[in-house]
Amino acid sequence: MSGASVLDPGTASIIMFGVFFALLVLRVPVAFALGLACLPIFLIEDRLTPQNLVQETFNAYNSFILLAVPFFLLTANLMNVGGITTRLVRLSRDLVGHFPGGLAQVNVVLSIFFAGISGSSTADAASQSKIFIEAQRKEGYDDSFSVAVTAVSAVLAVIIPPSILMIVWGGLLTVSIGGLFLAGIIPGLLIGVAQMATVHAYAVRRGYPTYPRATLVETLKAIGVAVPALMTPLIIIGGKIFGWFTATESACIAVLYAAVLTMLVYREMDLKGLHSALLETGRLTGVALFCVGTASAFGWLLAYYQIPKALLEGVAAWGMGPITTGFFIAGVFLLVGCFLDAIPAIVIVGTVLEPLAKSVGMDPIHFAIVGIVSLAFGLVTPPYGLCLMISAHVAGIRLVDALKDVMIFLIPMLLVLALIIVFPQIPLFLPRLFPPGTL
Repeated sequence: MSGASVLDPGTASIIMFGVFFALLVLRVPVAFALGLACLPIFLIEDRLTPQNLVQETFNAYNSFILLAVPFFLLTANLMNVGGITTRLVRLSRDLVGHFPGGLAQVNVVLSIFFAGISGSSTADAASQSKIFIEAQRKEGYDDSFSVAVTAVSAVLAVIIPPSILMIVWGGLLTVSIGGLFLAGIIPGLLIGVAQMATVHAYAVRRGYPTYPRATLVETLKAIGVAVPALMTPLIIIGGKIFGWFTATESACIAVLYAAVLTMLVYREMDLKGLHSALLETGRLTGVALFCVGTASAFGWLLAYYQIPKALLEGVAAWGMGPITTGFFIAGVFLLVGCFLDAIPAIVIVGTVLEPLAKSVGMDPIHFAIVGIVSLAFGLVTPPYGLCLMISAHVAGIRLVDALKDVMIFLIPMLLVLALIIVFPQIPLFLPRLFPPGTL
């Protein structure tokens, strides 16, 4: 295919990546930068036209699975405006408020609960920042610590199911989404525990306040009030495991359940709240899916020139084993995640690295979890670091001021990532115990 092309793979990749990074430096949004980086190639290459850019972008949307993205976002937004978050805060406080750094511990535990509902780290970072940063400031927490713990805990939303990244990965690379949902549970909880341990260490060292321990009756009451909300992830994941419905159908059912819960059970959502939730969902969906489209066009051009094949021939010559390959894959995703949004990174880098993972016998679900967890770090590492940007903006501090505390939080999280790579049994335990669709 590339034999009769005007450009050779090397020149094409230099033009594409050169234009892309130049546009990033000029602060052009990632989704636009990806599309514009393709344009020179479509103009230079005889057999291609700019119309191909539009065609390949829209081809990416011809996917039933991607419909799950707006529905999961709508579920989270309905629950936000419908008073469910308030009930989960109360439950989190009763469970862990008596630990050192009580409010920061509640911040992390709420992220674990919210991750099982939203699937979007940016939605989590935005809502948690509004709830916690000012509250922690009043209780004497340092701003940099408050921003760090809020941003870092928000990344759990893309690791603990249902995760939008898992839906995109499963749809693109034909991996069982039910299997990915199950595989994310243990790594997500381990990272949550690592974050709570880091908060504990900070709180003891800096003397952050603690709440009185809740009584058993108070805790049981909080659990009773929050149980309907906590049923959401069980409905989504249970439905996938038992084969009752697909990822997209489970997302639709989650929306209906959230609507019934907020309008009829908790009765806290009015028409104004519904309008707000729909508006926010449309905005976030537009951003996420536009990224998928332009990244797909970029990925299509890489495949057209067989650039991934050329890159992998060099890497395959290193003769790496499964564990070394796992660390190499994590390293690539960690680096790419600093510059790219996670969705285009999956579309471009995931498809490039998949043959490498397959060549060393890496399980597709294990490969996906290593990639997704590594990309989650990119949400809090500059220059991209979208969750960190959101939290710093809400706190009114410079992003640079929170970096030291963010890096301290990332150290135990990186150790969990290393454990996931060295011991594939950690992410694969639940998918092997409950193979999706066989129960």
